[in-house]
Amino acid sequence: MSLSQSNTPIHEALLKHKGNRVVQLDVPSHKGGRGNKELRDFLGADCLKVDVNSMKPLDNLCHPVSVIRDAEILAAEAFGAEQAFFIVNGTTASVQAMIMSVCKAGDKIIMPRNVHRSAINALVVNGAIPVYINPGTNKRLGIPLGMSVADVKKAILENPDAKAVLVNNPTYYGICSDIKEIVRLAHENGMMVLADEAHGTHFYFGENLPVSAMAAGADMAAVSIHKTGGSLTQSSFVLCGKGVNVGYVRKVINLTQTTSGSYLLMSSLDIARKNLYFNGKEMFRKTVEYADYAREEINRLGGYYAFGKELCDGNEVFDFDSTKLSVHTRAIGLAGVEVYDILRDEFGIQIEFGDIGNILAILSAGDRELEVERLLSSLSEIKRLYSKDPSGMFDHEYINPEVILSPNEAFYSETKSVPIENSVNSISGEFVMCYPPGIPILAPGERITADIVEYIRYCKEKGCLLTGTEDMKIENINIVVR
Repeated sequence: MSLSQSNTPIHEALLKHKGNRVVQLDVPSHKGGRGNKELRDFLGADCLKVDVNSMKPLDNLCHPVSVIRDAEILAAEAFGAEQAFFIVNGTTASVQAMIMSVCKAGDKIIMPRNVHRSAINALVVNGAIPVYINPGTNKRLGIPLGMSVADVKKAILENPDAKAVLVNNPTYYGICSDIKEIVRLAHENGMMVLADEAHGTHFYFGENLPVSAMAAGADMAAVSIHKTGGSLTQSSFVLCGKGVNVGYVRKVINLTQTTSGSYLLMSSLDIARKNLYFNGKEMFRKTVEYADYAREEINRLGGYYAFGKELCDGNEVFDFDSTKLSVHTRAIGLAGVEVYDILRDEFGIQIEFGDIGNILAILSAGDRELEVERLLSSLSEIKRLYSKDPSGMFDHEYINPEVILSPNEAFYSETKSVPIENSVNSISGEFVMCYPPGIPILAPGERITADIVEYIRYCKEKGCLLTGTEDMKIENINIVVR
């Protein structure tokens, strides 16, 4: 059968399977929902009937030869890649698969320090050595920006043995580095380029948006389809460009990806790819329209600053993702996380995240004008009811790290637990981060400074969700015993 983008091979195979009324003497044991009425009533019988195990007619995610392979081919074509891998362990697994495919223990990888924890987790697991580039920072917003080309070039020249450069495309806040020029520099020096595109699915299908990693010539990209592409949570793609050993990449993916791939997640990727291919341009045009309108109206309120393309400087903010509705809140005397909590608790609005200075709302074509107007009126009311003097507020999100040990060495070193306030000048043996966005305040191997301890205290005071330490109360931290 000839394939086209109108096909959804996994989805079509599941529909056929459901119609065959096969006697299920395999896992899962809920047997299409008959074995668990409460689950069936909650999720629906149709859902549970296609929550099935790998079988010959439905292919096998670890070694696809039929419908999953066909779906991979269509996904690669849609995204302009040579190969696409279906990932059901989240984009965390996609990022880790990229890094572990190009780096072995002791190999260097150049990356911005404001990476998601998944990237540093990969270094903990496989022993690769990070060469961190401190991102630029915007003093007004306090947020980390992108990598300057000059800093990337310097890192490449000083570390000619590095295997790859990792680029955020975009950051959580919508900031993009000059990925085309970074690709050129890296390839000139025999290095691969990996892109964390957890928040960049729409770059492949929208118009007048930043360039996608594959279009920029990157070697691999981790694309979180569930975030802005419409698939189910936890579903993702790893994309590969020309010259990548895709057989080896699949072997690396299979080291950690489940052997019981969820057909709910895989079929959602299959259907989302088709929808993006045929409707993505209009979907993201509408998304940008909503975001641009909201930015303009929020800035009219005063106090808030909904930032956008005016930040672009051709350097550390090479481009900006216009779909991101990022809003600075500190001028009204409220941390972003405080606005986040008030929106949810008092106004019934769940946004993506709030940190100590900003909030982020994710808009999509699935929203309606009603939701956008409700957000605007709620922000106006929050300013009227809750604003206060901003004096004394913490004014930056990013602290330059002092790296003493590799993440792998520190994580597996002998450690002891001490109160965080007593840990200054010690080396961290674990992570501390606010989630979301999941960018570490501290990573294993970094020196704990008084500034970092104060930042952690402030985040806790403002209500940020802190994670990463063994101590669930985030009162103690494991430090390396030396």
